[in-house]
Amino acid sequence: MALHSLRTSSQDSTLGVYVSVPFCRAKCSFCNFASGVSSPAAIESYVTSLCAEIDAAAASAASLSAHLPRTVDTLYFGGGTPSLLEPAQLRRIFAALHKNFDLTPDAEITLEAAPGQIADLVLDQAQRLGVNRISLGVQSFVDRESAAVGRSHTERDCIREIVRLQSAGVPEVCADLIAGLPYQTAVTWQHSLDVATSIGLTHLSVYMLEIDEDSRLGREVIAGGPRFHAKEVPADESSAESYEAACAWLPQHGFPQYEISNFAAMQHQSRHNRKYWLRAPYIGFGLDAHSMLLRENGAVRFANPDELSHYAIAASPLTPLNVSGREAFEETLFLGLRLNEGLSISELRRNFSNEFLAPVEVAVKELIRDGLMLDNEGRWQLTLHGRLVSNDVFTNLLMGIAA
Repeated sequence: MALHSLRTSSQDSTLGVYVSVPFCRAKCSFCNFASGVSSPAAIESYVTSLCAEIDAAAASAASLSAHLPRTVDTLYFGGGTPSLLEPAQLRRIFAALHKNFDLTPDAEITLEAAPGQIADLVLDQAQRLGVNRISLGVQSFVDRESAAVGRSHTERDCIREIVRLQSAGVPEVCADLIAGLPYQTAVTWQHSLDVATSIGLTHLSVYMLEIDEDSRLGREVIAGGPRFHAKEVPADESSAESYEAACAWLPQHGFPQYEISNFAAMQHQSRHNRKYWLRAPYIGFGLDAHSMLLRENGAVRFANPDELSHYAIAASPLTPLNVSGREAFEETLFLGLRLNEGLSISELRRNFSNEFLAPVEVAVKELIRDGLMLDNEGRWQLTLHGRLVSNDVFTNLLMGIAA
């Protein structure tokens, strides 16, 4: 069992808040999130339920015997496309948050948006409410690739939007890119990287296209069908090469890699996402939102329903998962190793028993031999190849842990 599970670091005295806004103008073919197109009336009803859930946060945490910090230093509006909310709806959500929590003056407040889908009034209201970071779902600066997956914007639209946000004084303008989109080649991928690194963005996220049954494109690729341009999806090897190219190119052009999918200088790293990787407490509100809060002797995880028809304030969170010592150790491994800085071996030994650590040390030696991990001055880290096959690495690490 863990030697001690209740930490006392400063990161545990503050809270990260995630707000799910699962609405889009159109659902992209690769999307596997709990999001979709809804009517204005449905969105308004959702905002009402969302605010009620925020009001019930303290009681919900108490029912789980969990500690809910009142001080919030990161707030993230994800989706979906949260920028589609009306200004009045944004104000209502922020009013509920301020009623129940204390946002620090330097809180990082992020709003996800699609290029061309953040109206002037919404942008103005968001900035007045404290939003200081906007993350754009660009995915590609190549028009053919964007159109193939149902994105309505062009390269020109994306550039115009980035410049507009910068001119409006948004301190952090970020973008996502996806390696492996239909029709993507090494040349078009390099074009997206060139544009992304030359236009003043502060943070880039690079994801590899997920092929799974939870998206229309993924199902078509698996079935070998022609719809959604599935036949034009590059081979896995090509997508891996694109990811490797990004890992080599971006650090040389002002975007050091700090996590498997994220690139930014130290001062521009996502403080909110670091809470997930470092297992700091956070609470999620809305559809399919997940939470992790600390208890006296450990932690508890819980989540909201992932079906819009099932989400309502009357519904309690799904059955909570009590995070045992073993589970805390496993989470520490596979979340911490996502970060380029890796894990301190001495901290692992200080925080967890040898029952868990000894078999992992054996597995690490084999992974180091295979070129997938490093022991770098007392820190375990993934190599570039290890990041490419990180799920396999994590599986190997966890296999030996005693039940």
